[in-house]
Amino acid sequence: MYLENINSPEDVKRLSIENLNILANEIRHALLTKLSAHGGHIGPNLGMVEATIALHYVFNSPVDKIVYDVSHQSYVHKMLTGRKDAFLHAEEYDEVTGYTTPRESKHDFFTIGHTSTSVSLACGLAKARDLKGDRENIIAVIGDGSLSGGEAYEGLSNAGETGTNLIVVVNDNEMSIAENHGGLYQNLKALRDSDGQAPCNFFKSLGLDYVYVKDGNDITALIHAFTRVKDVSHPVVVHIHTLKGKGYTPAETYKERYHWGMPFNLETGQPLSDGGNTEDYCNLTGKFLLEQMQKAPTVVAISSGTPAVIGFNPERRQQAGKQFVDVGIAEEHAVALASGIAANGGRPVYGVYSTFIQRCYDQLSQDLCINRNPAVISVFLGGSAGMNDETHLGFFDIPLISNIPNIVYLAPTCKEEYFAMLEWGIKQTTHPVAVRVPGPVVIERGETFDTDYSELNRYKITCQGER
Repeated sequence: MYLENINSPEDVKRLSIENLNILANEIRHALLTKLSAHGGHIGPNLGMVEATIALHYVFNSPVDKIVYDVSHQSYVHKMLTGRKDAFLHAEEYDEVTGYTTPRESKHDFFTIGHTSTSVSLACGLAKARDLKGDRENIIAVIGDGSLSGGEAYEGLSNAGETGTNLIVVVNDNEMSIAENHGGLYQNLKALRDSDGQAPCNFFKSLGLDYVYVKDGNDITALIHAFTRVKDVSHPVVVHIHTLKGKGYTPAETYKERYHWGMPFNLETGQPLSDGGNTEDYCNLTGKFLLEQMQKAPTVVAISSGTPAVIGFNPERRQQAGKQFVDVGIAEEHAVALASGIAANGGRPVYGVYSTFIQRCYDQLSQDLCINRNPAVISVFLGGSAGMNDETHLGFFDIPLISNIPNIVYLAPTCKEEYFAMLEWGIKQTTHPVAVRVPGPVVIERGETFDTDYSELNRYKITCQGER
């Protein structure tokens, strides 16, 4: 195996193109072996194998600095920078995190787990480089889904006027977690359809040079493109068209399902555990909201790039029609959109993971709560369960939301209470309301709960004692 002998990017540079392709196959095998047993981000990493190999073949990490957006596609990067054993040996699977972190390696420059930040961070690295008079390459790797986040645009807009070396690799696999949403993606399609020659070019309009790679899973083409822009004296976008989930038929076919997953049977693609066929709040919420939509045409469910969290799989999205909106990975816009809908008589429900709602504090405070618009926010995966890396902790929603004036934050303890609170939030017209979805296990108490929560600032004691 070539992979077993890769201890740093210098070992990658010694291989021939033929051997690099063999290395790519070995990496895919190692990824699928670990992911099927351990779980993790499947599609994003399978699609980035060749691009990551080419980056380390051409550039000189860690002198040249590569910043991965979200960094959930950095598994291959870790394998090529001295951390391969965490992917080759089951007993070492947990020796690395699912994201970049400087604590693991000098090749990682930031601890990153949220989206749309890489270009801004790279702009900062480039500015410091120029102030010091250094000459290394600065590379930001960002997926097309992450371009829907506002900070990605802010970073690209700033990058376009820097007039210095800054390379932005746009990994365009035509997908976010689910399908992409936003007008920008019409231009990405036009660029793909024209082999990068479309006269309307979003990146050029921001002052960036532009290079297109039609087959972003072709190592030779990628090496040629990256060599072309290495040591460039101005900001440039390298737009690569890749296949999400490449090399594993289920992941290529069902891209949304295989974005991230728990352990699965490698031969069939089926999950190793069905969870005992237990209920989950995501699915129950989607079912409940569809019922509410049928009763009232003004009820609308909003997602910011994670429709599964609010229970809207592709079938439910089709059933809901215009009463479901996915704004892409744009939490700030989702909250302001919900406020606007509520201000004009609509009944919006925005479903979001606890870890992501911290991205939109200002919109919660200013756009929503100062205006007292009766939007509803369902906050999922709050608590200490679930992901345990520091970028996805699920308890910052409590101090964040609880300290914003005018919003009502409800904390149900079971299924019956959750849906009673959610229904009250949708029907009332006085307050912005957030409901902290209980979890992760659905508990039914068989009790009757309040249906009117308009008496605020109260709680219920269910048990008391000295210990």
